[in-house]
Amino acid sequence: MAKKRPHRKGTSKTGKSERRQSNSARRPMLGSEKVKENSEEVGMRLNKYVAHCGVCSRRQAADHIKNGLVEVNEKTVLEPFYQVQVGDIISFKGTPIKPEIRKVYFLMNKPKNTITTTSDEKGRKTVMDIIKSKVPERVFPVGRLDRMTTGLLLLTNDGDLAQKMMHPSYSMKKIYHVHLDQPVASQDIEAIRKGFVLDDGHVQVDEVGYLEGMPGKRDVGVTIHIGRNRIVRRIFEHFGYQVERLDRVYLGGLTKKDLPRGFVRPLKQQEVIMLKHFSGKSKS
Repeated sequence: MAKKRPHRKGTSKTGKSERRQSNSARRPMLGSEKVKENSEEVGMRLNKYVAHCGVCSRRQAADHIKNGLVEVNEKTVLEPFYQVQVGDIISFKGTPIKPEIRKVYFLMNKPKNTITTTSDEKGRKTVMDIIKSKVPERVFPVGRLDRMTTGLLLLTNDGDLAQKMMHPSYSMKKIYHVHLDQPVASQDIEAIRKGFVLDDGHVQVDEVGYLEGMPGKRDVGVTIHIGRNRIVRRIFEHFGYQVERLDRVYLGGLTKKDLPRGFVRPLKQQEVIMLKHFSGKSKS
């Protein structure tokens, strides 16, 4: 009769306990010795965790972490890929944060003279001042409209959607109404249409042309998917024009219909589905 092989204490026949202990030992731990295998937080990257808390997108979260704005168990962590453990207390700018359970989506028709940030150290009016009394969840603006630019802006706590909307590999369509300080020459319209180079790379718009019903050739419509800083203003400055008014009138299938300047409304379920569909289309 063959002898039974004795089992080592603390392991099963399959060795699962030993493997679990080995995997657990390799995990970076900060202040948490208890690991629940069924928790959704186990193994989540820190930048993703911060994004799920409705603070910002994943890309912005990585920058915040590298800049020392995020703490784990009262210790600054500079690595966005740190694996969050159950029991970890995550703080952003000194305030504990937790993932938002309910995803919310709001569309704003941003007024001018308003900053597109969650806060402003100079005390200037921000888009959060407009929405704070209307939305109980923590939300953040997706992308930026500069202070004097008006028009459509999405605010949400969905970090994954924000990541896709702002990532250059996805073609989120945006349309702007541009009012210039002088008539725009037809050869400049054509040069913009063909594409040109700025100091930070090649610029290619989807469409550009004079707006119908607007006299004087000072009003131009521009359709783009690129999202570089102040890109529409810089396009016209490159050709010697100054933008006097800039209004975003279309964003990923959303328009300003029935949304007056300075007002906010929640997106309908079908609009959220549409927005996710448009942001999920890669240019490649």
